[in-house]
Amino acid sequence: MAIFRSLKTKFALGVSLLLIFIFLGQTLINIRATESRLIGEVNQEVKTFSQLSTRHLIEAYEEYYFSGFHKFREIVEDMWSLSPNTSRIRLVDMEGKIRFDTKDLKLKEIEELEIVNPFLLEEVRKGEPSYIYEDEKKNIFEEIIYPFLDELGRHEYSLIYSVSYEIIEKETSQAMIRTVFLALLLLILSITLVSFLTIRMTGPISELEEGTRIIGRGNLDYRMRIETGDEIESLANEFNKMTEKLKESMEKLEEAKIGLEIRVKERTQELEEEKNKTLAIITNFSDGLLVFDKENNLLLINPKAEISFEIKAKEIIGKSISELTKIPTLKSLIDLLGEEIKKIFRKEFQLKENLILELTTTPLMREKKKIGTLVILHDVTREKIIERLKTEFVSLSAHQLRTPLSAIKWTLRMLLDGDVGEITKEQKDLLEKTYRSNERMINLINDLLNVARIEEGRYVYRPIFADIEKIIQSVIDSFKTEIEIKNIKFKFNKPIEKLPEILMDVEKMKLVIENLLDNAIRYTLSGGEVTVSITRGIKEAEFKVQDSGVGIPEDQQKRIFSKFFRGANIMRMETEGTGLGLFITKNIIEAHGGKIWFESKEGKGTTFYFTLPIRGVE
Repeated sequence: MAIFRSLKTKFALGVSLLLIFIFLGQTLINIRATESRLIGEVNQEVKTFSQLSTRHLIEAYEEYYFSGFHKFREIVEDMWSLSPNTSRIRLVDMEGKIRFDTKDLKLKEIEELEIVNPFLLEEVRKGEPSYIYEDEKKNIFEEIIYPFLDELGRHEYSLIYSVSYEIIEKETSQAMIRTVFLALLLLILSITLVSFLTIRMTGPISELEEGTRIIGRGNLDYRMRIETGDEIESLANEFNKMTEKLKESMEKLEEAKIGLEIRVKERTQELEEEKNKTLAIITNFSDGLLVFDKENNLLLINPKAEISFEIKAKEIIGKSISELTKIPTLKSLIDLLGEEIKKIFRKEFQLKENLILELTTTPLMREKKKIGTLVILHDVTREKIIERLKTEFVSLSAHQLRTPLSAIKWTLRMLLDGDVGEITKEQKDLLEKTYRSNERMINLINDLLNVARIEEGRYVYRPIFADIEKIIQSVIDSFKTEIEIKNIKFKFNKPIEKLPEILMDVEKMKLVIENLLDNAIRYTLSGGEVTVSITRGIKEAEFKVQDSGVGIPEDQQKRIFSKFFRGANIMRMETEGTGLGLFITKNIIEAHGGKIWFESKEGKGTTFYFTLPIRGVE
């Protein structure tokens, strides 16, 4: 160790140590400067990244988050990877709700929306870039808040970028280690070499800074060419890679945007065509149409309805149903519809002297939810005029025929009773056939007059409280001969508890029982069964006339209560009959506040039911 005893060695060593101390001091200063510069570069990089990525991230969120979460996650991960100094990205709305957070990207979806703290929410709502410092003296950011303004200038979202300085800490630690190592190895290097190395190191950093500015201004084709062989070159290469990936992501987003715009345009065109077709149908529809939304505001009225109500669409579109009641021409319609637009099927009302409309309402449904109501107004004026003329003709003809038929009846009766002299047996048989035919004609005339009165609203009812069991029994007694001739097994099942007297028109109720019982006996073959039953309910009595007759064909059952209808199987076995009995019966029952229906199977028999309300008497 004699070499260390030399003054030259000591001096060299002393100078070397002095140079080392100078080198270390200068290096520490350079490290601090570099750290400060790198902090600025990280800040600039995250700022640039926030400027470049905000719009694309939000567009990806709006397009894919709810419809394709995996695609959204891929886009976010690709873009996030371009900024290694961004540790976290959050999208926040104006209520402070975190719409997505990169820490949750591994989840399938975010189950609950977190709320940012009030201080961050205040910064989010400013609508301009904002920087939250962790250490303001060292220019160290904690968060960068970058707002998103759409094309109309609306501020709905902001992105919060969390800044990571981990790379700087790593670089600083590595630099300290390298400095100590180099200090031991480069004891004899001169200040010139240190200065030279310093210049070589700061030059690329400036170039790197300039490159970040160029890229930050949107030139993604720019590439930094730094060949220093050190970390700065690596950083420049990584930054170039980040820029390349960012460019690719933006190109993909642009392609996706163009494709989406094309699809939206095509779909919009299809919807517009469908809308035009629908409007053309509605405009040219022969019936009047009104469409109300779910709040019962008028959305649409077609030209036919405008003509009927003598009003213009522009005067009433958008008005509520309560406002429409103030328009005189619409009042009668709105009174029928009601405030909540009730369900109506083919209800007639007279709008004016020569205009009768048939009203039907139909709910408009979408995915089992009511979205509005369609009101259909069918003009039945012509049908009603024809029906009235027909009724008047039938009534007039029946009245004209009734008098001569009555005269014929009494003349025949006098001849049969011998009031004008004795007649032979052959003459009596002939006169009886003529009398029966005349009676059928009189019954037909009476039925026609009853139908005319019903249709004209002149079928007068004179209700009194009466015992329905006695009425039914009297009708049954009048059919005893026919029952015995056909050997029919007849039953009359009375209620266990006697019925109270029921408010009814006795004569018309007798006509109901006669019609039902006559049909049951007439169309039941010899040896068959006919049963009449009465049951008492709480508010009404139910009557049943059951037979084992020929029944009603299934395909003809819907017409059974129509005027002049007779079943095809009945026509083959019984040519007589008007086909008016059940029509009159139904109108009488309904006029008494009851209901009538039937069950039948061809070849097995028929059961008619009707109900009458029990009112006022116990």
